[in-house]
Amino acid sequence: MSRPTLEVADILRVSGNSFVDRHGSHLAPQHRKVMDAIARCRTAALGGHRDRCSGCGHQAISYNSCRNRHCPKCQSNARDRWLAARSAELLPVPYFHLVFTLPHELSVLVLQNKKLLYDLLFRTSAATLLEVARDPKHLRADIGLLSVLHTRGQNLQHHPHVHCVVPSGGLALDGTRWIAATGRFFLPIRVLSRLFRGKFTAELKQLLLQGKLQFHGSIQELAAPERFQHFLRHLFTKDWVVYAKPPFGGAEYVLHYLAPYTHRVAISNHRLVSFKNDQVSFRWKDYAQASKQKVMTVSTDEFLRRFLTHVLPKGLGRIRHFGLFANRKRSASLLRCRLLLNAAAPSTQPAPTAQIKCPLCSEPMRVIERFTSLQLLSAPLRTAQIMPRLDSS
Repeated sequence: MSRPTLEVADILRVSGNSFVDRHGSHLAPQHRKVMDAIARCRTAALGGHRDRCSGCGHQAISYNSCRNRHCPKCQSNARDRWLAARSAELLPVPYFHLVFTLPHELSVLVLQNKKLLYDLLFRTSAATLLEVARDPKHLRADIGLLSVLHTRGQNLQHHPHVHCVVPSGGLALDGTRWIAATGRFFLPIRVLSRLFRGKFTAELKQLLLQGKLQFHGSIQELAAPERFQHFLRHLFTKDWVVYAKPPFGGAEYVLHYLAPYTHRVAISNHRLVSFKNDQVSFRWKDYAQASKQKVMTVSTDEFLRRFLTHVLPKGLGRIRHFGLFANRKRSASLLRCRLLLNAAAPSTQPAPTAQIKCPLCSEPMRVIERFTSLQLLSAPLRTAQIMPRLDSS
């Protein structure tokens, strides 16, 4: 894919400081850290190194990457390394993809309690799948799943949901056999939706009783128990969206299928169209109109506000494993599943190593000297040829 002509970093370098001047009182330290990291990514401010071509001897200076997980330029290699590590955990069965979405009425409350409620979304969606799968009326099995948190829609508005990828079957409750899901059906969506709604709202009520929820601005009145109870009753009148996509192929398709979901940031640089007259235009898919491609234009302030809405709290991972795939028992569970499926472990693929190619002869470039930011900004190095970083190191 060709390099984008416009990047989020360009917008931040031009308008980031003025945005902070106007809205700094509403920004958390994590927001400012992300803005600073993206603006400095692959610039002299982060240091760099001199590379020399192993073929023709051409030399160039490369700038370092910020490695921030919200940076559009620093996720492709992190994603590739993660996917390579997961290749050893695939089972030779079809996989299902389910999506659990929170009602839009919860959006403001979630934004004011991100760490608590994103964690709750992870836990209750996983618990719903595990419970229904164990039910004697359904699969009667213990299952494993991978969950990936997304917080936005294509238009960058807040839209918290979790993607769950699940093998089409599980271990019998006594662990003696593999129970396969039948055909194109995994678990009943209506049952999943109602149980998910019940688990989430019950836990939400407990968080209120424990005094852990924050209420500010337009939702301040919800701090009163009777108002919160009325709010919960309103949520129960809604159908909570659980969407099951058709099953996709076996293990050979899983990693390719997962790639767009695991390390996606709020918006990729390739979706940006223009930045002029204090307005930003970007491409988006309107799923309400059969995924029609459209271009949306918003003010720079609104674009940055939407972008920063999706900054995750420090320490909150966006990818989790549950059930048979939970970290503490994943190895033993996979071994048991493969034994019952009469399947060998897939060959592990080494994590890909990013490598800069020479622009003249395409041979690998090797690091021969490293520089601090101070050295890169000194006079002798300012005139050296600069090569953009192609990896996240």
